[in-house]
Amino acid sequence: MPGMSSARLRRRGALAISVLAAAAAGVVRDLLGYLPPRAGVSALREPEPPGDADPGRHVPRSPRRVYDVRSVIRSIADAGAFLEVAERWAPNMVTGFARIEGRTVGVIANQPKRLGGVIDVHASEKGARFVTGCDRFGIPLLVLVDTPGFMPGRHQECAGIIRHGAGLVRAFAAASVPRVTVVLRKAYGGGYITMNSKDLGASHTIAWTGAEIGVMGAVAAVKLLHRRELAAAGHSPALLERLADEYAARHISAGRALCDGTIDAVIPPTETRARVAEALSL
Repeated sequence: MPGMSSARLRRRGALAISVLAAAAAGVVRDLLGYLPPRAGVSALREPEPPGDADPGRHVPRSPRRVYDVRSVIRSIADAGAFLEVAERWAPNMVTGFARIEGRTVGVIANQPKRLGGVIDVHASEKGARFVTGCDRFGIPLLVLVDTPGFMPGRHQECAGIIRHGAGLVRAFAAASVPRVTVVLRKAYGGGYITMNSKDLGASHTIAWTGAEIGVMGAVAAVKLLHRRELAAAGHSPALLERLADEYAARHISAGRALCDGTIDAVIPPTETRARVAEALSL
C-alpha cells in the first residue's frame, strides 16, 4: 500500500494470517465435536432446546417465494447450532452437521434461496460426497426436501447430470445409517426420488401439511393436460388457477402421497423435531 513501510506490511500480514489460523482452528474444533470418538460409537451430547418452536414460520406459503433453508435447520437443531460444510460449493444444496436431542446428524437440504433449490451437477456431486462421508462415520442423516427437480438443459446434459444424479441416488441407496426425510414444501419428479425417498430405503419419510409431491407442479401439469381448454378460454388466469388447485388436491397433495404409501406421515411443522428424534432413536 502507498506510504506504508515494508515492516508494517509484514506485521499486518502476520496478524491477518494469525486471525485466519485461529478461525480455522475453531472450525476444526467444532467439526471434531460433531464426529464420533471412534467407529461404531454414536456422537452424543446433553440435549439442548431447539432454536425455534416453529420451523414452518421460515417457509413462505407461496411456492414462488424463496427462503433460506438454514433457518429451518437451525429451528430444528439443538441450541440452533449448525456447522455448514462446503458452503461456497454448489450453494443450491446445503450440507452440514447439527444435533437433535444430543445426537449428531448430517443434514442435507435443497436451498430454495439459490436456483430455487433445483438439483444440478455440482449439487448432486456435493450431496453424494456428504452422504457417503456420513455413512462412513456412522452419522445418521436428516434430509430436508424442497426442490422442483433436476436442472434441465443441454449444458447440464453435457456436464453429466444423469451420471452425477445417479451418483446421489447410489449414495443414498448404499447408506446403512438411519435416514429421515422431511418434505418441507414441494418435491417434484426425479428430485423427490433422489432426495432419500422411501424407494431408496429411507428409514422414515415425512411431509409437512400443505406439501406437494408429484411428477411436476400443478400449474405445469395443467398447462400440459388442459392446453386445449385453456387456449379456448384465452388462457384465462382464473381458469388456470382453478384447474391447478383441483389437480394439486387430487394428485400431488401430501395426503394423497400418504394414501399411496409414498410417505409415512403428514405432520405440522411444529412436530418436526420430535418426529425426527423419534425416528432416529429407532
